[in-house]
Amino acid sequence: MSTQQFATFRLGEYLLGLEVERVQEVLRHQRITPVPQADVAVAGLINLRGQVVTALDMRQRMALPPRPGGEEPMNVVVRVDDEVLSLLVDSIGDVIDVDQEDFEVPPDTLSGPGRDLLRGAYKLDGALLLALDVDRAVEAA
Repeated sequence: MSTQQFATFRLGEYLLGLEVERVQEVLRHQRITPVPQADVAVAGLINLRGQVVTALDMRQRMALPPRPGGEEPMNVVVRVDDEVLSLLVDSIGDVIDVDQEDFEVPPDTLSGPGRDLLRGAYKLDGALLLALDVDRAVEAA
């Protein structure tokens, strides 16, 4: 039996996760500077202790409705290749161990951003953990 650790977070009603080794850190809301003419999923730039980092709105990437007014996103800072990016999510969850035997790829009947940005799902007790393909999620940034 092979297990892997996932850092979990929520977007709306959905529980998502990514491999914990891909996460550099998790931060509360940071001031975001919008960037004119940027992709719609790019919320802007943040100053991460002197390093300018692109912040991606994961609700936009996943084609979900905008975050309700007054709710500030959390930052999941990830490293992709040699770049550091922040994924804006609704809330941070726990780090959990998942069993590879509980993993399934997305079914053929799933289409759209859900299929493109997910590696699959892990069956948990009473829920599914949607495994984000972080490389694909940041491709458009």
